[in-house]
Amino acid sequence: MMNERILVVDDEPEIADLVAVYLENEEYLVYRFYTAREALDCIWTKELDLAILDVMLPGRSGFELCQEIRKKETYPVIMLTAKDAEIDKITGLTLGADDYITKPFRPLELVARVKAQLRRYKKYNPAFDRQEEGELLCHKGLTIDVTSHKCTLNEKRLDLTPTEFEILKILCRQKGRVVSSEELFHEIWKDEYYQKSNNTITVHIRHLREKLGDTAERPKYIHTVWGVGYKIEN
Repeated sequence: MMNERILVVDDEPEIADLVAVYLENEEYLVYRFYTAREALDCIWTKELDLAILDVMLPGRSGFELCQEIRKKETYPVIMLTAKDAEIDKITGLTLGADDYITKPFRPLELVARVKAQLRRYKKYNPAFDRQEEGELLCHKGLTIDVTSHKCTLNEKRLDLTPTEFEILKILCRQKGRVVSSEELFHEIWKDEYYQKSNNTITVHIRHLREKLGDTAERPKYIHTVWGVGYKIEN
C-alpha cells in the first residue's frame, strides 16, 4: 500500500513537529518545513498528496504557497489559521484550499481532516486504483466523467479541485432540484467534526462559477435559490 506524502509547513517548530509525529504514526510520509522558502523547493520537486500550510509564515505566506500549488496541482490543501480569523478562511478557500482548521487545534482532529481529504482525493485522482461503476453526467456542453474524475466544458478540460468536482457532480446528479448548503456538506464532509459554514460552500460555488465562465446574476449553470440552496436547471 502506498504511503501518502504530506507537506507540513509551520514556522512554530513545536506545532510542525507535533503534527508530523501524529501523521507519521498513521504511516504517512511527512515533509516538514518551518519556512516558505524551504517548502517551495519541496512543492516544485516532490510528488505530494496533500499539504498543510500555516497562513502566517516568514517571507511568503501560506496563501502564496497555496497559489504556487494550484498553478500545477489539484491535491488537497488544508490551511492552518489564527483563531476566529474568518477572513483567512475565506481567502484560503478562494485561492483553492479545500479545508481549514483554526489554532489551537487537537492533533487527532487534524488527522481526521487529513484522512477525509485523502479519501476524496483518491476517488478524484485516476493515479489511485479504484473500482467504480461508469457514470457520465452532461449538461449544456459540460461533461463530468465520474469514473475518471474528469470534467470538460465544450471539450476543454476544467482543472477542478476535489471539492469543486464533488459539488458540481452532486448538483448535476440532482439536476432540476435545489440542493441546500447543509446537504452539500453532508455529501462532501460526512465526518461529524466538520462544522457547517455557509461561507465555505459560497466560496467554492464562486470559484466554480469563475471556472465555468458563469455569473450569479445571469447563471447558465449554477443557479442560486436564495435562502434555500443551489441547483442546475433541467
